[in-house]
Amino acid sequence: MSKEKQNQPLPEFDWDKASDKGFGTAYSSADRTRLEQMYETTLSPVSEKEVVKGVVVGITDREVILNIGFKSDGIVSSNEFRDLPGLKIGDEVEVYVENQEDAQGQLVLSRKKAKVITAWDNIQKSFDEDVVIDANVKRRTKGGLIVDIFGIEAFLPGSQIDVKPIRDFDVFVGKRMEVKVVKINYANDNVVVSHKILIEKDLEAQRQQILNNLEKGQVLEGVIKNMTNFGVFIDLGGVDGLLHITDISWGRINHPSDLLSLDQKLNVVVLDFDEEKKRISLGLKQLQSHPWDSLDESIQVGSKVTGRIVNVADYGAFLEIKPGVEGLIHVSEMSWSQHLRNPQEFMNVNDEISAVVLTLDRQERKMSLGIKQLTEDPWTQGSLKEKYAIGTRHKGVVRNLTNFGLFIELEEGIDGLVHVSDLSWTKKIKHPSDFVKVNDELEVVVLELDAENRRLALGHKQLEENPWDTFESIFEVGSVHKSTIVAKGDKFATLELPYGIEGVAAIKNLAKEDGTFAEVGESLDFTVLEFLKDEKKIVLTHSKVKGVPAEEKKEAKAAKAPAAESVNKEVEKSTFGDLSVLSALKEQLEESEKKGKK
Repeated sequence: MSKEKQNQPLPEFDWDKASDKGFGTAYSSADRTRLEQMYETTLSPVSEKEVVKGVVVGITDREVILNIGFKSDGIVSSNEFRDLPGLKIGDEVEVYVENQEDAQGQLVLSRKKAKVITAWDNIQKSFDEDVVIDANVKRRTKGGLIVDIFGIEAFLPGSQIDVKPIRDFDVFVGKRMEVKVVKINYANDNVVVSHKILIEKDLEAQRQQILNNLEKGQVLEGVIKNMTNFGVFIDLGGVDGLLHITDISWGRINHPSDLLSLDQKLNVVVLDFDEEKKRISLGLKQLQSHPWDSLDESIQVGSKVTGRIVNVADYGAFLEIKPGVEGLIHVSEMSWSQHLRNPQEFMNVNDEISAVVLTLDRQERKMSLGIKQLTEDPWTQGSLKEKYAIGTRHKGVVRNLTNFGLFIELEEGIDGLVHVSDLSWTKKIKHPSDFVKVNDELEVVVLELDAENRRLALGHKQLEENPWDTFESIFEVGSVHKSTIVAKGDKFATLELPYGIEGVAAIKNLAKEDGTFAEVGESLDFTVLEFLKDEKKIVLTHSKVKGVPAEEKKEAKAAKAPAAESVNKEVEKSTFGDLSVLSALKEQLEESEKKGKK
């Protein structure tokens, strides 16, 4: 029974019938107003999304209870106070109000967000007021260091660490360093700081003093702070100067590191100074006397010198006799050959060679040298006229082709010209490239020798007898020959006759029996109208052939057939138109013609 009573629902309580007698009746209206005002003064207005100060009123293992003057206290995870191991009740800290009342009616606070917002405010304030900040270097990164300022990671570029280049960033890790904020990017939460800017202010006064006292020719002591391919930068005590690679040594060097090293102390002389751009040009070799001033007086024009090749260019090579004293060996002075070649075919850098002094100017410090002078000039040889007498035969290499002929090198320094008209008896060669190529070997005969002017006229066709003496008997006026049309112009056509020679025919003389005109590629019988031996020209016609009796044609062909066949065989054996056999066949041809007439 007792359990059933316990399970029965209680009747609803009527609050309206309840008596409030004795509850708050002891306060008058004035007292009530005064108490409400006192209560409101204990509460401070709090807005969400802002940083406020709170007092620690309680600490547990997991949470810290804070009073921010609101109607309720806030609770923050103790993990957010790891950086404050000595936190105790009564301490004041800054927190961020995330929410005045969550679903459970709790005030939501965050110290982590408060630290971030406060840090960015401090960073912006430091940037605006140009304040120096103490930063802790956390780690090295590509191109610089990562430092901690106000709990925010900032980037310190390597170029902003010091006025001189830093080669080892690791030495700064874990140390404290004074910096200034130079750039803020809120979009990427990026902050850039500089330590160099603090050093530069200290050096500005020292730099200005150096610049005020700077003069050309002044010798200063400096330290090499940076090295490049074109020179080195030297710290003169707050101001930098450039020592160009050409002003390091009187001799040639490939890189400044050949003679200098980083952090090396040395004396330099001021060569030039630009006050506006604050550029200082320095020199090191100027502290030493010029090597040309101590050049041995025994070295004169015609002297033989020995040295090292220090540079090879398209136009020649430079021979260093001693550091700072060089002479130019022009490519034309490397060989007696008149055909200029690449200097690298003769020598390379660092080769030790000898040369002859051609010109010498000690005041201008210039010298020209030659190596071909170490050997005898082939054009002054005593046996030259006998060796290259008119009519002698030689073999040479084709070195150059021109519109009017080709140049053949018979030996180094001895070149000769073969005119285009002296290449072939039978072919009309418009350009030597149609007959021969560069570097081909060609046999020639000497036509003319002028040793004083270094001229040698050569011929190739003169290796054989003139076949036109024989052609005069073969291509008599009125004789008929099978010819092929190879080209047609406006007025004349070019024909290919037997034995590889060419003839011409007027367009009107290409008419055939059916009234049409012969075209390129057709082979027809043509009659010789003119034979011009001196001009090496044969004029023919096809129209006249039909007027010649058939029996006479057959007899003429039969009489010339044996001789023509022999000539053709000999021509086929020759590469360059070797027609010397025609002279021997001339008499056979004449005898055959006589027999034909009989």
